Amino acid sequence: MLLTGGTGYIGAHVLDVLKNRGSDVVVVDDVATGKLSRIGDVPLVRTDLSDPAAEALIVGALRDHRVQAVVHLAARKQVAESVSRPGWYYRQNLGGLNTVLSAMKTVGVRDLVYSSSAAVYGQVASESVGEDDPVAPINPYGETKLIGEWFIRNAASEGWINPIALRYFNVAGAARAELADTAVLNLIPMVFDRIDHDEAPEIFGDRYSTPDGTCVRDFVHVSDLADAHAVALDALVAESAPSLAYNVGTGRGYSVREVIDEIARVAERELTAIVRSARPGDPPRVVANVSRIEKDLGWVSSLSLHDMVSSAWQAHSSPRDDQILAE
Repeated sequence: MLLTGGTGYIGAHVLDVLKNRGSDVVVVDDVATGKLSRIGDVPLVRTDLSDPAAEALIVGALRDHRVQAVVHLAARKQVAESVSRPGWYYRQNLGGLNTVLSAMKTVGVRDLVYSSSAAVYGQVASESVGEDDPVAPINPYGETKLIGEWFIRNAASEGWINPIALRYFNVAGAARAELADTAVLNLIPMVFDRIDHDEAPEIFGDRYSTPDGTCVRDFVHVSDLADAHAVALDALVAESAPSLAYNVGTGRGYSVREVIDEIARVAERELTAIVRSARPGDPPRVVANVSRIEKDLGWVSSLSLHDMVSSAWQAHSSPRDDQILAE
């Protein structure tokens, strides 16, 4: 297998699953936001996929390692950054995908699992969102993910590639401490960071049309998500995936306040959140309809919000190599 983005938080969990299944893996990553320690002795091709010189490196890796399938996760994914640097996001995410697709076509590798996102849906009006619902991303990051799906759909129509796009919802948790999400970009790590600095967690808006007034989101454990990639790969090999895109979530929503309350229980802290103004563009509720991936691929999530928070907190509280070196 060739795995792009394997030194990242999600990528390292996917790598773990692939290795545990007995697959030989080569990782492609520029390690700009990842950690080399996460991949151990797995072969690494270190390159920026948007660089014109990268395609020859990927062609070489596909041939040298006799790669049979590709899992493409590498991408820039900060929404706010994509708004401030849209051109760069298009170049990075779509240029990188184009490099991978071109290399696959050159070598004749057909099977591809593509990392997409629930950001393709944009503002969601329904209680849960399904793969056939309208897609209308509201930021450049989401646009790159949707256009990426168009890239692979068009390639599939030409007959030389066999792809699946997994639309991730909110990913959390950790399989073990060394694979922890150390970036302070998502709700759970952000609350942990506030705890570390003895500051109250923040809630952006509490007057939404939800049971407690705060935004509701679908959270999925990163280990469940990693397993979904393995299931998708099996479906590609068996040529048994009738759809291009699949939601990966739990099908259940949790409000921001519910997540903070669960963190308080797990961390055994008194947490009183500060309510800030709602952020423009935040939809009240985004929850996955996961019936298609269950029906077509037989995948269902197995881990709860408590599992996500407790595993993330345990990983966050454990000494890591970067912390030890800093001390």
